[in-house]
Amino acid sequence: MRFDLTDLKLFLRVVESGSITAGAAQAHLALASASARVRGMEDALGVPLLQRSRRGVEPTDAGRTLLHHARLITQQMEKMRADLGEYATGLKGHVRLLCNTSALTEFLPDALAAFMAAHPHVNVDLEERLSSDIVQAMRDGLADIGIVTDSVDSSGLETRLFCEDRLVLALHPAHPLGKGLRRNAALPFAATVEHDFIGLAGDSALQMYLGEQATRLGKRLRYRVRVRSFDAICRMVASGAGLAVLPESAVVRSRDAANLKVVRLADAWTRRRLLLCTRSYTDLPGYAQELADALADAPAAHATIPAPG
Repeated sequence: MRFDLTDLKLFLRVVESGSITAGAAQAHLALASASARVRGMEDALGVPLLQRSRRGVEPTDAGRTLLHHARLITQQMEKMRADLGEYATGLKGHVRLLCNTSALTEFLPDALAAFMAAHPHVNVDLEERLSSDIVQAMRDGLADIGIVTDSVDSSGLETRLFCEDRLVLALHPAHPLGKGLRRNAALPFAATVEHDFIGLAGDSALQMYLGEQATRLGKRLRYRVRVRSFDAICRMVASGAGLAVLPESAVVRSRDAANLKVVRLADAWTRRRLLLCTRSYTDLPGYAQELADALADAPAAHATIPAPG
C-alpha cells in the first residue's frame, strides 16, 4: 500500500466537496488523473473508499478511516512546514515538552525561563496533559521530553528525577475538617469528598487526576467555583468558600498562606516524584538534550519533601 501526499490531499478534497470532479479541480488535477488515483488507492487497499451515486460521492467505512488519517497526516505536514520555515528566520531548534499541572505551574517556569534566556534560538512548545497521556505520547514519538509522576507506568522510557511534589489539603481554619486535628495529623482523601471544593478552570490535568481518585471512591467532587490559578484558589479557600487539594509549594508561596490551614493527605498518591522522561536521550537533537539536562539540574530537581511524620 503506497499513498503519496497528493493522493491523500485529493481524497480529502473529493470527500469534502462530495464530487471527484470538484475535488480534482481543487487539487489542480485532470479529472482522468484524479479518477485513476482514487481507483489506485482502492485497488491497493482491496476495498472501495467511495460510494458513487448521481448525487456525488460519499466515503465508505474504509473511506472514513482513510479520511481521518489523511487529515492527521496533512495537518502534521503543515505543522512541519511551519516549524521548518522558522529556521529561515534564525531558529535553531524546536522542542516539544509535555508536563502535568504541578510541573507547569510550580517547578518549570524558572528553569525554563533560564534555559530560554541562554538559548534565544530554541523554541519550546509546552503543553499540559495527564501523566498517563504524556507517557503514551512519548512512546508514540509525539513529544521530545515529558514530565510525569512516578505513579504511572513509564516502562520503555528513560527517566530521571525532576523533583518531589506533595499534594495537600488547604482549608479555612474554621472549616469542620480542620477542627480537632492534631499538629502533623493527616486526613484520608475519602474524608474530603463530601465537601465543596475550589478547583482550576478548564481541562486541568490536576483536576482530572483528582476526579479519577474520587471516582475510585465511588464519588464525584463538587466544585463551587473554578478559577484560573493556584493563587486564586488559595484566595477563595481563605475566604471560606470551600477546600482544595493542590501542590504544597503553591500554598507556601501564596500571599494568603497565613489565612489557610494546610493538612497532609494520608493517601500514597498525594506524595509524588516527578520524573523527566525521554524515549532515547542520545537520539534527541543536541538542543533538546541541553534542555533535558537544564531541567534535571535545576534547583527544583534537588528539592525534596520530608517524609510524613
